[in-house]
Amino acid sequence: MKLSSDRQTTLAGAVSLQGIGVHSGNRADVTLQPADPGTGIVFTNRNPQTGSEVEFPAHWRAVSATALCTVLGDPKAGGVSTVEHLMAALRGLGVDNAIVEMDGPEMPIMDGSSDAFVAAIDSVGLRRQQAVRRYIRVKKAVRVDQGSAWCELRPHDGCRFDVTIDFEAEAIGRQSMVLDLSPETFRSELSRARTFGSVQDVKKLWSMGFALGSSLENSVAISDGKVMNPEGTRWRDEFVRHKMLDAVGDLALAGLPFLGLYRSYKGGHRMNHAILVELFENAGKDAFEIVEGAFERTAPALMDMPMLAVAQGAS
Repeated sequence: MKLSSDRQTTLAGAVSLQGIGVHSGNRADVTLQPADPGTGIVFTNRNPQTGSEVEFPAHWRAVSATALCTVLGDPKAGGVSTVEHLMAALRGLGVDNAIVEMDGPEMPIMDGSSDAFVAAIDSVGLRRQQAVRRYIRVKKAVRVDQGSAWCELRPHDGCRFDVTIDFEAEAIGRQSMVLDLSPETFRSELSRARTFGSVQDVKKLWSMGFALGSSLENSVAISDGKVMNPEGTRWRDEFVRHKMLDAVGDLALAGLPFLGLYRSYKGGHRMNHAILVELFENAGKDAFEIVEGAFERTAPALMDMPMLAVAQGAS
């Protein structure tokens, strides 16, 4: 069986979202624009120091910080933080080319998941382009260890995520999930999973001037081992689903969709970036290859990628 979507895609129209930045608490706006074949995902923002427009690709080489979220470029000079939820939505739905127009240093956090970005993309749909889609195929296993935590990329016929988390908090504990990524599975299993954290940690971040926009409206809060949100969690294992969502977004910074198996234990933004560095800089050229078009695969769990509101033709 072959993937039916062997062509690149872009948005069928422009769409805007408004929200707040999770760290500043200030209003944050973003507009997603269609882009030409081969563009990839490109961010544009205004440098507050010079007033000039800054443009940079959504690429692992542009990552400047991974402590609290994934940051591209220098936020003081036009960079953008908390890009992972948007990047997950773009990669999860199969968007190859788009311009992301920003008006400040943070992406809007929305409800803490990718749901609003998925809805925005759906509202305009996708357009198939004439250029052939390219993939990064993992050919050799690469791994990064940090204490008891680790993550790895391995050869696999398709795109699979295998994530395990292990927290002391009773509400979380040890959770595992395996998912073959497709637009269907991203929508139904990952897109609505929200970010989470302990109330004690958030209070510490507040004292340092971070997480000023964090609330029960955009995160799952844990206190004394219990979920504080009145509505509870969207899934019993929403926590590992969100960690997998983050991994989809962070690995989208490879620049192309990948064919392989991603596995992690106690992973996070820092390790997701580290595994890309390991693959592209340290493992050698025989660790991966760039392939084009439809590819053979046999895994029955992987479904053909549908096109959402697709309009035929080049852009």
